[in-house]
Amino acid sequence: MSLTESDVDRIAHLARLGIEPERRAEYVQDLNTILDLIEQMAQVDVSGIEPMAHPLDMQQRLRADVVTETDQREQFQQCAPAVAAGLYLVPKVIERD
Repeated sequence: MSLTESDVDRIAHLARLGIEPERRAEYVQDLNTILDLIEQMAQVDVSGIEPMAHPLDMQQRLRADVVTETDQREQFQQCAPAVAAGLYLVPKVIERD
């Protein structure tokens, strides 16, 4: 698959991207290089290869799931304009008929 300058213009329009006209040829070349690489990768025989979640066979180190901060809700809500039952009250923004 090979893209033309008009294809790049259309893609840029759909993506709402502004492309400088003098760089259009550069974008065409870069995108065609990427598409060629994808075509090459699609030709590789991967039958018999199990999909991997990560390229490294390692376990992720996880920290202990413990509370490290104290509850400061009351302190944070002191400066709020309106609070009820520990919740911030905000103006209604959606009206239902």
